[in-house]
Amino acid sequence: MLNEILKVLQDDARATPDRISAMIGASAEEVTRIIKEAEKDRTILKYTTLINWEKVQNEQVWAMIEVKVTPQKDVGFDAIAERIYRFPQTRSVYLISGSYDLFVLIAGKSNREIADFVSQKLSHIDGVHETFTQFVLKRYK
Repeated sequence: MLNEILKVLQDDARATPDRISAMIGASAEEVTRIIKEAEKDRTILKYTTLINWEKVQNEQVWAMIEVKVTPQKDVGFDAIAERIYRFPQTRSVYLISGSYDLFVLIAGKSNREIADFVSQKLSHIDGVHETFTQFVLKRYK
């Protein structure tokens, strides 16, 4: 039941216990109890808001960048990932398996802004050896 509740909350952090209970077939009291337990044991870390920025500002260009790095002694990939996620253009950074080590999602006002970010900021970080940039053409979900 916990997994069902978490899936609903992940899709809609504002879902009420009454709504969740109707969706999964449990009582609202039981849903409330499970949510409070998950918050207490830090299964639920925080509630977030997903914003459709296209409705409130000029359209943004999104890019997905795969980054090949050399892990640093004693901290691995974490120090480089932290440097990358501190840039205001960065929306998410993931450690991934495969040919590259990090997956970085960034947003900018134009292709040129993203290109400048990659060439002037990202590629100059010590330990970054290679990047592969893909621009988002259309988002479905």
